[in-house]
Amino acid sequence: METSGKNQNGKMDRDAMMNLYKKLGTPGVPHRLLASMAGSWSTKIRNWCEPGKPPRESSGSSEQKMILDGRFLQQEFTGEMMGSPFTGIGVTGYDNHTQKYVSTWIDSMSTAILYFEGTAGSDGKTITQEACYDNPVKGPMKWRSVTRIVDDHTHFFEMYSTDTSGREEKMMEITYSRRR
Repeated sequence: METSGKNQNGKMDRDAMMNLYKKLGTPGVPHRLLASMAGSWSTKIRNWCEPGKPPRESSGSSEQKMILDGRFLQQEFTGEMMGSPFTGIGVTGYDNHTQKYVSTWIDSMSTAILYFEGTAGSDGKTITQEACYDNPVKGPMKWRSVTRIVDDHTHFFEMYSTDTSGREEKMMEITYSRRR
């Protein structure tokens, strides 16, 4: 009897294929990390618009919940960005197959859908992701986001950009404080 799940032609049989998809579709430890960020949050935002100048500061709120039976964290963000009202929606998951965190982001300042992917740090509480973006002013850029879970009631988000010169600049940071 064949135990690898492959038939005589070297192809995976239907049961083995279904078992693999089931295993890859089952939330695990990385999904529990995402679930720790579910809840209602108050935010303090700092944006750097120009190098060497002080950041703009504002506040906002974020509602985050796990969706699709604990597979993805959905965020609905409301606040102010560069002096204007701002809303955004993000979805973050962990792809068991690629073993990477993946995120999408859409917001009221753009018509783009951003796609990020990355990994967790060795501390198990830091997620670093990257995205490519064709900035209409600066041209192609790489964005790097870092999310650090400080404790059950605080997490910290940072966003950096790198332009074609290779110089990285901090764009934004957000401190999330759980509403109690």
